[in-house]
Amino acid sequence: MPAATPPFIFVCGADDYLVNRLGKSRYDELTTDVTDEFAREILSGFANNVGEVETAINRFRESVQTVSMFGGKRVIWFKDVNFLADTVTGRAESTLKLVEDLKEILAKIDPEQVAVVLTAAPVDRRRAFPKWCEKTGDFTLVGGEGEGGADALAGVILAEARLLGVSFGEGAAQLLLAKVGTNTRLLIEETRKLATYAQSDAATASGKPVVIEEKHVADLTANTAEGDFFEAAEAFFAGNLPWTMTALHHHFFTGGDARPIISALQNRNRILIQVRALVDAGEVRVGPRGLDGLPKAIPTYGKHFVGAPEKSSFNLFSQNAWYVGKLAGSAKLPTLRRLIDNQQEFIRAFEEIVQRPNEQNEVLREMAVRCLST
Repeated sequence: MPAATPPFIFVCGADDYLVNRLGKSRYDELTTDVTDEFAREILSGFANNVGEVETAINRFRESVQTVSMFGGKRVIWFKDVNFLADTVTGRAESTLKLVEDLKEILAKIDPEQVAVVLTAAPVDRRRAFPKWCEKTGDFTLVGGEGEGGADALAGVILAEARLLGVSFGEGAAQLLLAKVGTNTRLLIEETRKLATYAQSDAATASGKPVVIEEKHVADLTANTAEGDFFEAAEAFFAGNLPWTMTALHHHFFTGGDARPIISALQNRNRILIQVRALVDAGEVRVGPRGLDGLPKAIPTYGKHFVGAPEKSSFNLFSQNAWYVGKLAGSAKLPTLRRLIDNQQEFIRAFEEIVQRPNEQNEVLREMAVRCLST
């Protein structure tokens, strides 16, 4: 006998964008042959408090119990459910009782009459309800248990590239993650943009596999991770004064402020100071492929960063190891004396900006000349 159709579809995960993306795909599949617009319904499960949880579940109950006007199958998407998370609202006793009511509603669904897609993010999987959904419904956990880490994000863009019929070349995926950060929606949109560019490249006309190269990412993807201002920092630490002046001109021409530039320079300089110290200690080596030996240095030096466990320029080992290698190997690594002098110049520039708030461009240009002309 064929297996019984699960009474509902349950899609959950840590990233609401990925969860809703898959949920919409499942909903669209179910509604492909549904011509009656009244047989399709999308309900919001987003709730800020217990009262809104009750309202959302009652609305869902009414929708499930509603009979189609023309006797056909109904399709319901209960989306953006957020009261299954480990939050104040999610932990409330009243919410837990309401979730039991939701469980009863889902258990009684006849999939021949009503198709239900429920999407929830984030979800506390220690609770009984998600475990019950996994056993009872068509269950999908988007991204797996460790979603949100670099490996999971890499998996997202690699999967998107496969869907688009392209692949990432050496270093391209890592650079994209370093430049964009953890914004899943932006990562996917950037992957689509890069795929379109790679597919339109004349070099692909020969029928060879389409590859997104590292150069494509460097040229076409803006650096949005942690507010870093990529061009100015790249130019400065490449030791290229004309390029630095041009980057500063671009920044201030569009009405930019000096403080983010100084912050970006300080962040990268702090990382390079730590790299320089490890290089001088013989723990790591800057080679043609970046920084060799960084993971091996963690057991010895990682204990000194107990106060800065999160990703921060104060903690070298919290950074993307590949990206650190690119920073250290993109130009000749400055001496420790030069890097410390840079920090002093950044402080001086900040103090001058306070004194000369209407001459920020001039202050940074003067700083660049002092640093890069010596």
